[in-house]
Amino acid sequence: MNTYSRKLGLLLVILGAIFWGIGGTVSQKLFQQFGISVNWLVTIRLLLAGIALLTIQFFKKERSQIIRVWKQKRSSIQLIIFGLLGMLAVQYTYMASISHGNAAVATLLQYLAPVMIIIYTVFRRQAVLTGQDVITVCLALIGSFLLLTNGSISKLSVPMPAIIWGVLSGVALAFYTLYAVPLIKQFGSLVIVGWAMIIGGVALSFIHPPWKIHIATFNFEIVMYLSFVILFGTMLAFWFYIESLQSLEPKETSLLGSLEPLAAVLTTVFWLKVPFGFFQWLGSLCIIGMILLLALVKKPVLKENSSNYDEKAFHN
Repeated sequence: MNTYSRKLGLLLVILGAIFWGIGGTVSQKLFQQFGISVNWLVTIRLLLAGIALLTIQFFKKERSQIIRVWKQKRSSIQLIIFGLLGMLAVQYTYMASISHGNAAVATLLQYLAPVMIIIYTVFRRQAVLTGQDVITVCLALIGSFLLLTNGSISKLSVPMPAIIWGVLSGVALAFYTLYAVPLIKQFGSLVIVGWAMIIGGVALSFIHPPWKIHIATFNFEIVMYLSFVILFGTMLAFWFYIESLQSLEPKETSLLGSLEPLAAVLTTVFWLKVPFGFFQWLGSLCIIGMILLLALVKKPVLKENSSNYDEKAFHN
């Protein structure tokens, strides 16, 4: 591997993680300042990003995978389940949490998914509880408590609906992570995530058709923010992350991927001027520390389907 490829890989994964984090903050601005509907944004984001990812796959050597996934009954059913209960659930719950609260808290709560996976795999006896797992769970619990209360037991610093949607987002992401592994290994990330986005977008279209929007009320600022969320915060972010795996070790991509919650927190606080107390900062550091611990320390292989975070497309 030459130095140029490695530098390019580092640049791509850093940009991808930052785009993901900022994309959540931009979505918050669209919801809370411009009144954009969560249903509409999730629908249009999934549909356009899914089409874009499959288009990228079409120009690769393995373009036949786009259709081949539908030729097997088993993989077709799994893909539909993943699209509805995985992709759509993750996207909707995450955006709903942002809408009721803010992007920083929503992103950090969603990153509790690895802890939920640890608990699930230990409960199912697919993995043995290790010292690393105990530290990870403790960091997550302490971090979440400080983040949501700012150190005060008597009151929450974040609206309850935002917390509920954020925790549900973590649960959905845990399912997404575990369920996606066999499909992605067989057909590739671009194909599975691209189709899952389209499936989720089409399903949500029955509830909120994407054409039911007053385009005439959109100004240049709204169009720019929407373009960023769809193009940079979804399609390019995912593509860059996957491309970085071609020239970097998986552990490196996972480690640098932790820039996502950091980007979400910083842009929420300094761009949107959302107040963050001392204990919320401390809680955020605990959760980011948990992510770094998971990325740096080798994880035990499960007896059955391994939920390898290093091959993930587990972002927003």
